[in-house]
Amino acid sequence: MSKKNKAAYYECYGDAGQIKIGELNQQAVLEGEVLVRIKAAGVNPVDAAVREGWLKDFLPLNFPVIPGWDMAGVVEECGFSARRFKPGDEVYAYARRPTVQHGTFAEYIVLPESYLALKPKNLRFEEAAGIPLVGLTAYQSLFDAGHLQAGQTVLILGASGGVGSLGIQLAKDKGATVIGVASQKNHKFMQDLGADHTLDYKDNQVGQAVKAICPEGVDLIFDAASGETLTQSLEALKPRGKLVSILNQGQDLDKSLNFQYVFVEPNSTQLEHLCQLAEAGELKVHVSGTYTLDQAAEAMRQIETHHTTGKIVIVP
Repeated sequence: MSKKNKAAYYECYGDAGQIKIGELNQQAVLEGEVLVRIKAAGVNPVDAAVREGWLKDFLPLNFPVIPGWDMAGVVEECGFSARRFKPGDEVYAYARRPTVQHGTFAEYIVLPESYLALKPKNLRFEEAAGIPLVGLTAYQSLFDAGHLQAGQTVLILGASGGVGSLGIQLAKDKGATVIGVASQKNHKFMQDLGADHTLDYKDNQVGQAVKAICPEGVDLIFDAASGETLTQSLEALKPRGKLVSILNQGQDLDKSLNFQYVFVEPNSTQLEHLCQLAEAGELKVHVSGTYTLDQAAEAMRQIETHHTTGKIVIVP
């Protein structure tokens, strides 16, 4: 008889009203996989985008879908040849599989052990669950795509959100100068994370305001906001500078731009590096709200406002 897994799930595309709470069959633990008891799951805007069907041509899925790609939890069972972890280990992961179906808004998840890393010992599960997607997104955008180096200047658009707030800290750890763009109410938050300069997109022409701070322009624009803010910022990019976006895929951009779109991929080696930074006190996660599994629809409605400071998490 199959074990059951309490989860939030949906059976068709639609708004947050499609979310149901119930028991689904728990996945079998296969070769090279581990079963993890989820202690906390991060909520991200992409969860809503997948549910609405905006990414259906890009991400295949099988209904019913359990949303959620971020998690921190405890290993309960290891499959054949899975030897990196043992039951009782506290781990975290970015849990996106090639086909979307078994997510983290649940009591349990089965993942290849290659997706997992030991969670930072000094962080609560709620904090650790807020790192994987946004931390890897910022890491892969700034360093793999953006090749950010010490002494360079990066402009981060949407710098107070989950991705942007990790981006500030990673860029500062690298030795870069950071200009963060977000609404005025979030400027102290960005400054506390290490931003050297903060700008309000509402009261400024962003590109001109950046040029007033940095007349020669910035080496890298990391776009986690897009829209008019991105359009305005382009004049502040150095002629040989790089634009990296996690939202804009480049269709409406000048083809002469040095541009790269990033869609985050699982990477346990990078998670291990993020863990080291967190344990060294170089990486902080601001959890602005927690929800129970039964409140999953409410959590998704909150993330859809695009005005979340830091992270919100679900605690099954």
